[in-house]
Amino acid sequence: MAHHYAIEALLRPAVELYTVAACLAAAALCVFAPWSVALNPLLGLVTALAFCTLAAVRALRAWTVLRYRRNLRRLPRYTLSSSQVPVSTQRLFVGRGFRWEPRHTDRLLQTYRAEYRQYVDPSALYSLARKFEHRLEFAPGPLSRIARWTRWDHPLNPVRPLPPVGGLPRLHGIETREVDVTLPLSERVGHTLVLGTTRVGKTRLAELFLTQDIRRVHNGEHEVVIVFDPKGDADLLRRVYVEAKRAGRENEFYLFHLGWPEISARYNAVGRFGRISEVATRIAGQLSGEGNSAAFREFAWRFVNIIARALVELGQRPDYLLIQRHVVNIDALFIEYAQHFFAKTASHAWNLIVKIEGALTDKNIPRHMLGREKRVVAIEQYLSQARVYDPVLDGLRSAVRYDRTYFDKIVASLLPLLEKLTTGRVAQLLAPNYSDLNDPRPIFDWLQVIRKRAVVYVGLDALSDPEVAAAVGNSMFSDLVSVAGQIYKFGIDDGLPESARTAEKVPINVHADEFNELMGDEFIPMVNKGGGAGLQVTAYTQTLSDIEARIGSRAKAGQVIGNFNNLFMLRVRETATAELLTQQLPKVEAYSNGLIISGSTDSSDPQGRTDFTSNTQDRVTATSVPMIEPAHIVALPKGQAFGLIEGGMLFKIRMPLPEADPDELLPADLQSVAREMRNRYAPAEEWWSTHGGEGRPGDTLPEGLLEDFKNLTASDAITSDG
Repeated sequence: MAHHYAIEALLRPAVELYTVAACLAAAALCVFAPWSVALNPLLGLVTALAFCTLAAVRALRAWTVLRYRRNLRRLPRYTLSSSQVPVSTQRLFVGRGFRWEPRHTDRLLQTYRAEYRQYVDPSALYSLARKFEHRLEFAPGPLSRIARWTRWDHPLNPVRPLPPVGGLPRLHGIETREVDVTLPLSERVGHTLVLGTTRVGKTRLAELFLTQDIRRVHNGEHEVVIVFDPKGDADLLRRVYVEAKRAGRENEFYLFHLGWPEISARYNAVGRFGRISEVATRIAGQLSGEGNSAAFREFAWRFVNIIARALVELGQRPDYLLIQRHVVNIDALFIEYAQHFFAKTASHAWNLIVKIEGALTDKNIPRHMLGREKRVVAIEQYLSQARVYDPVLDGLRSAVRYDRTYFDKIVASLLPLLEKLTTGRVAQLLAPNYSDLNDPRPIFDWLQVIRKRAVVYVGLDALSDPEVAAAVGNSMFSDLVSVAGQIYKFGIDDGLPESARTAEKVPINVHADEFNELMGDEFIPMVNKGGGAGLQVTAYTQTLSDIEARIGSRAKAGQVIGNFNNLFMLRVRETATAELLTQQLPKVEAYSNGLIISGSTDSSDPQGRTDFTSNTQDRVTATSVPMIEPAHIVALPKGQAFGLIEGGMLFKIRMPLPEADPDELLPADLQSVAREMRNRYAPAEEWWSTHGGEGRPGDTLPEGLLEDFKNLTASDAITSDG
């Protein structure tokens, strides 16, 4: 009915019900009293059937109007348990919804007109019930029970309260025929951006995507899943762990968490590299390169590169602790490398160096070498006379020849960063001892994770220490970019025997929650060029301003946003963020029948029978309007989003509310913790908790999860090669 006319008449009384009642009465009359309408019994039955057919057609149209009006006030409940989430090898399930078309804009504009408010706003009885509950909040006795009855969340309650999701239900209710909204997996390599303010469903959408990515099997192999969670949310960790266990991937699960280093896997961000210069790039790249800081950053890069080259030549794997130790005291590394070099090239040189050292006094030491160890001075004086060339030794020599005070000043910008990465128990995670076989915590790197098709959860505990979280996150991103470059050039099987090689590209799903907290310059090449290596980034953040403030440049922020081909926008509070979606949409023609013209014309013929003529016109006008406005995005209910996918097609989506899964899939201790948390803690901002959700497991990790992780990692620690 709605598609045959320029203006849809859905906001109106269901007048078709009058026709239904008349047809049913006529049908009853034809069946039970055919003689009253001059019919025999057989013709009465045929006529009654015709009336019933017409009644059914009109009832269907009436139901369309009634359901549309109901949807504008309250949407049908939509829940899915984790095990019910559809998993496809071709498409990514997002939720239920519809493709937004010009007719939906037309319908939405009609709901804002004053004459249709009775069909859109809550009924008077509903408003009265809410006022009644407010006044009787602390009333004793029977009155309080009446208030509980009006709050009863059941379809039989005529004044059933709306779900606590806020926003305008009409934004989704204008379409009654929903379908599953999916994103082709081939589009994910173009990366996906999810925008939404706090507590509107970003984590729920992340859980929905993660459930599918962890369970998806393509050509007999799982996909790589890497989750960056700056807050270290126990709820998200629990979801990743449970889904990995449900998919039979618990032996491929790695937990890296700065908040719980005693059970966390260990990771060396600078331990694996294709070129030795990558070590310096990953560390110095986190320093400021603006203004006068650029020169100090370049010097820090050179200095770290000298140290890394020396460590590799000495057969040591670089890590943050070693680099910090030698930044603070370069003399020890200079002496150690000189011993190593002369032992291979000129063993007699060391005797001369010892003699030079013995002859040194405070008077004959050069001014720029004051404060250095005498052996360092002796080695430098020997090298100034001997014709010895070694690039690593020359680099170390140039470092020790700086005046000690001047040297401390130019590395001052590097030391705070290294302090963040090597202080306290964090140092145990970022500078692992590869030779300690008694430590059950596994050591992983990104190439190992990708080859193993593993699931990695990275909790950075940013609420406790945002500086350390940002430094570690940037290091991991930088390392991942390096690995992506290696995979792009040589594949994931570089260095493996021919029999173990595979020609297929492995999808690497990177989920970065609150990614603005982790983003630096290294994030740009990951989204810009990482797709060639199979990286599929799904980034979650709140506003565009968060990205710009973090990266420090509007142009770079635009460069980052420009590399996300798929956009899901939940409720946002910043107009500029909403306009990222609305300004990419075309304008459409909206029809209106609000222009009514009436008039009369006197007759100029005094002898005619007509004194005047009158006419009334109801005109349909078309106006060009935006497909959606930023105000519509600001008014989205929790758990709903607009999606711009598949080359600019706009979809209106609502995510399923989570439904509890059978507890036998969870560890025993985790069951008890979940039950306890559901009984005593259900924060109001958890919008899904009143709709059958499992609740949050709390701020501490469940013992069952910790024990399972320790058991599965104890066997891996022995075989891990880092």
